[in-house]
Amino acid sequence: MAHEKIEAPSHARHGQAPATSEAIEDYLKAIYALSRRAQGPVHNGDLAQRLGVSPATTTAMLKRLDGLGLVRYRPYKGVTLTDAGEKGALEVIRHHRLLESYLSEALGMPWDRVHAEAEVLEHYISEELEALIAAKLGNPSRDPHGDPIPGPDLSPPGEEGLPLAELATGASATFSRVSDSDPDMLRYLARHGITPGVVLTVTSRQPFGGPIFVSVGGEEHPMGGELVNRIIVSEGRQ
Repeated sequence: MAHEKIEAPSHARHGQAPATSEAIEDYLKAIYALSRRAQGPVHNGDLAQRLGVSPATTTAMLKRLDGLGLVRYRPYKGVTLTDAGEKGALEVIRHHRLLESYLSEALGMPWDRVHAEAEVLEHYISEELEALIAAKLGNPSRDPHGDPIPGPDLSPPGEEGLPLAELATGASATFSRVSDSDPDMLRYLARHGITPGVVLTVTSRQPFGGPIFVSVGGEEHPMGGELVNRIIVSEGRQ
């Protein structure tokens, strides 16, 4: 299925330079990701922090995106994606996760490096190349970090599961996915054989916000708060 590429307007608005297609896609993807966590409008400050830009820059861009019909922006109340904006976000997410899968599976790139490469390439692949990559990989449903890949119809993928931090002591669960934005974290997990698909068992917890101890393949590992909140698990053994 061919998707219509999101293009920036060809003229400046109110004396401002037009937003680039790449910047538009970055904003849509970030709004989508934050809205999945917040389950509601995304606040400017959170979006600015995620993208590493100033709140004023974020506000200016959101006004442009609202004018393009890609978001609904309400000052002081936050921003939500329109149907068109959500499709745009899911398209670039599909590109990103397919690229990560290709770089990892076909080219053998370590999983801690594919995110940075895909961040650059996701804006430039054609729909024909997207289809060829998907076919070459057997139309994968998940990327190397376990994140679900939107299908060619761009329907929102299911992202069930809970953070490892919420798993009860003594309970076991399957490692489903992990944030791909921290290479050091990914390298740590890979060194200890902790990758999507393995079974994790919470053996004990230290009090007062201390680490959680997790058994993987008969070996016990301490994991801090940031890590156990980024690892998403599916309860029970699969």
